[in-house]
Amino acid sequence: MRWPAMWPQRLASRRGERLSGVAIVSGTEAGAIERAAQALAAGELVGVPTETVYGLAARADDDRAVARIFETKGRPSDHPLIVHVVGRDQAAQWAAPWSDGAEKLAAAFWPGPVTVIVQRAADSATTAAAGLPTLALRSPAHPVVRDLLARCAELGVPGLAAPSANRFGHVSPTTAAHVRDEFGDDLLVLDGGACTLGIESAIVDVSGDQPVLLRPGVVGRDELERALGQPLRDADEHSVRAPGTLENHYAPRATLRLMSSDELRSALSLLPATVKGVAVYSRTAPRRHPLVRVMPDDPRAVAQELFAVLREFDDRGTKLIWVEQPPDTAPWEGVNDRLSRAASR
Repeated sequence: MRWPAMWPQRLASRRGERLSGVAIVSGTEAGAIERAAQALAAGELVGVPTETVYGLAARADDDRAVARIFETKGRPSDHPLIVHVVGRDQAAQWAAPWSDGAEKLAAAFWPGPVTVIVQRAADSATTAAAGLPTLALRSPAHPVVRDLLARCAELGVPGLAAPSANRFGHVSPTTAAHVRDEFGDDLLVLDGGACTLGIESAIVDVSGDQPVLLRPGVVGRDELERALGQPLRDADEHSVRAPGTLENHYAPRATLRLMSSDELRSALSLLPATVKGVAVYSRTAPRRHPLVRVMPDDPRAVAQELFAVLREFDDRGTKLIWVEQPPDTAPWEGVNDRLSRAASR
């Protein structure tokens, strides 16, 4: 399965527009890729689009630059990052060894929304890996970041460490404007339009004898298992640390509560239609309340809009978000993972 060419380029801002002091530049504008690549090569941070969410990127081989990611996000330094690469050959340089499982997943899903965790090559990406002997690697599919990675490679930058471009634990950004809202002034952001997948990549640990699904994503468990030719083990307390797997993560400012459809209908029946501060995201709830957003029936459509919906509710001053629990089935695994972590705050 290949992921490029899935999206029209829905650029969220005008070419070279400067919003609230932040340079948001279209990734297709002449010179934009060069400007960003030169900044990264010099150890600066840049906001970059991917098909999943926007990332806060630094060159992965520069521990001081990577340390700035942790500082800027307020992210604990023991929480590892994903290193983004052009493809398999560049990824293998970071691994010791490049495992058979990594080869199978890369062949099936790269470029695309699957991250592999492998044994890390000695003395490489120490800070990005949070000092662990393993390293998370992904080849993203978005054409803007692929052009950027290719140009960075020409400048001697072998990969970009890039967690989501938001404050640690907050809702992930899916537009360039979201990145601007998170970090205020003085960050160069390449605008690649709204992310087409909308939740972070699936993460599979293939560093040991049996593959482990550490974080579900848009690519389903069954697809991953077919590519690997063996079942995935669920993560447990003995699994390696991985990005985005803390219990409390992806949380809006408002309190988010997951509810069954019956619980939600009952709560809404007791809620005056004029009440303020409560927003609802539901597949079945009646729309008599002004802040009811209809949740699509397609799990991929929900994934694509989920973080944007939560940010919209926050922007409206919502204090409480009621979300109807999606079906407990494999296609919804990634969405349910993000919602359960967002609700654990």
